[in-house]
Amino acid sequence: MSAHDRLAETLRWLCAIPSPTGEEAALCQALIERLRPARLAGPVRRYGDSLLVPVGRGTGGPRVALVGHLDVVRTEHDGPVRIEHGRLYGPGAADMKSGLALMLDLVEHSPELCAALDLSLVFYAREEGPYLENELELVLERDPELRAAELALCLEPSDNQLSLGCAGSIHAEVRFRGRTAHSARPWEGENAIHQAGSLLRDLAALPPREELVGGLLFRTVTSATTASGGRARNIVPDEFLVNLNHRFAPSYALGEAQAQIVALVAGRGEIRWRDLCPAAAPCSDHLLLGALRQAGVEGVVPKQAWTDVARLARYGVAAASFGPGVNAQAHQRNEWTCLTKLEQGRTILERWLHAIGTGAPSP
Repeated sequence: MSAHDRLAETLRWLCAIPSPTGEEAALCQALIERLRPARLAGPVRRYGDSLLVPVGRGTGGPRVALVGHLDVVRTEHDGPVRIEHGRLYGPGAADMKSGLALMLDLVEHSPELCAALDLSLVFYAREEGPYLENELELVLERDPELRAAELALCLEPSDNQLSLGCAGSIHAEVRFRGRTAHSARPWEGENAIHQAGSLLRDLAALPPREELVGGLLFRTVTSATTASGGRARNIVPDEFLVNLNHRFAPSYALGEAQAQIVALVAGRGEIRWRDLCPAAAPCSDHLLLGALRQAGVEGVVPKQAWTDVARLARYGVAAASFGPGVNAQAHQRNEWTCLTKLEQGRTILERWLHAIGTGAPSP
């Protein structure tokens, strides 16, 4: 079987096992069973529905971890997992089961390369949910091997580009309070939805704030992403909730980013912090990432979204993102990824691991 067909079959297998956030147990167990015949450096270690797989313990080389999340967001699909015109359609095909397919293929079909490295694979649950429920935190807390990694590479979808750093993300619920009245006599109440109008107008006019961090351009942006309120069609509402999602450049600490939201709301509503995810500065000068550039990545870009690069950085682990998934397809209806990119990503990853394992230039 060719590498192209082999990778496609592995990705099809991964996408066929449902794993929406919070329901990763079946895929976690399937991976344990699939990895049983593999030549590993030690037993697979399970934490919740997450795994650390010690693949190689070669001496003299850097300690590296390849990291990927098992869960996918719930999206709609018009049919079963399938391949059409060089694309594989399926839940999580781009984000990020394409990255998981590379991790599996390495351990199953490049055992000599893996054995020569100090290499671990981490498959973890609940990345797409709230920050505090993410099980990579559990693995980092309980497994000193991951905390000792010199570099962790998150195989998030990046079109085979090297994505450095990541933007922070805050979800803040803003509550507007009013007083009910019959909608025929609105002057007897206070309309909570109308109270939000000035904030929504300010948001619509707010331009992205562009900032260079480590030579890369990040954008700080704020969006209203959900809204809810009202009791009935003929009642003036006494409560209205708006969720603000604030994405901020790595030049800001978490507290500074919260202060930006407080200044934006300016007392017009009550703020409740729903999710607080710090940003991470790009580790542009890391020698191992220099070797990845030389292995043929498609480019070097800032990671405008949040990833667990930030969580790893909080534990002192240098990290970056690189993966074969089509970035624009993440979280889309009928999500797909390109099988050619999958094969190209496998080649780049193998070149990189060979180079850092032997100290030789990439072939």
